[in-house]
Amino acid sequence: EMAPRRALHFVFKVGERGRWARFARDLLGMRVLRHEEFDEGCKAACNGPYDGKWSKTMVGYGPEDSHFVAELTYNYGIGEYRLGNDFLGITLVSSQAVSNARRLGWPLSEVASGIFETKAPGGYKFYLEDKEQPRQDPVLKVTLGVSDLQKSINYWSNLLGMKIYEKDEEKQKILLGYADNQCKLELKQVGGAVDHGTAFGRIAFSCAKEELPNIEALMKKENQKILTPLVSLDTPGKATVQVIILADPDGHEICFVGDEAFRDLSKVDPNGDKLLDDAMAADNSDKWFAEKNMKKASA
Repeated sequence: EMAPRRALHFVFKVGERGRWARFARDLLGMRVLRHEEFDEGCKAACNGPYDGKWSKTMVGYGPEDSHFVAELTYNYGIGEYRLGNDFLGITLVSSQAVSNARRLGWPLSEVASGIFETKAPGGYKFYLEDKEQPRQDPVLKVTLGVSDLQKSINYWSNLLGMKIYEKDEEKQKILLGYADNQCKLELKQVGGAVDHGTAFGRIAFSCAKEELPNIEALMKKENQKILTPLVSLDTPGKATVQVIILADPDGHEICFVGDEAFRDLSKVDPNGDKLLDDAMAADNSDKWFAEKNMKKASA
């Protein structure tokens, strides 16, 4: 039996790692699932087009086996990224997060009845539904901007095999997913071209390892963009995973990873919090720039 496809995480490039850690832990109520430091850029450009020292921190409400999580990639020496109109937000259910935001004085605005918009450091939008956090995964959907809804439906549904859950012609948006109990992907027409800025993210899914060459072959046959052909990625001291990175018609980056090795790689590390805190304590880059009256680079 082939492993069913599942939504795994969204990759955010973060300039202010400390503020993001506070936002994820103290406001959203997520925990650090694992933290990894790398001395050189990722072969699949997980950290963007940078080849220096970087780190990856997975944060979420529970194990990556059963929860959609956020991957925070931090490039040492880059303080901010320019947002485009490609990432339109992540929606999650947690009245606790709403009250945490109020307690921390973090700006909130009610955009619909019981739904509050807040911004993570760097400007990424999070929508918080003011209801009791469900026992299963509270992350409902990731919303991305597209320029041509029909083209996107063809790509995500016909080529990548996602099921259509809802379609709203009037608001020009569609909700897709691989399973009822998983985080969904919402695509919304933005009117005009999609601009990825320098902050452009990436959405990741897993599938059976033997499906990866088939996905690659299908994309070649359909003349779709492959950003990184099938490659093995190493994480020091952890499982090696196979991935292929695609781009949809609007250039949204999509990672498919072999499920078995990924389940092994993504085991929750009980030392995750400590590893992140130690890395932040050892990172003197903010101080170094301040002492020289310089600003960190903007990507």
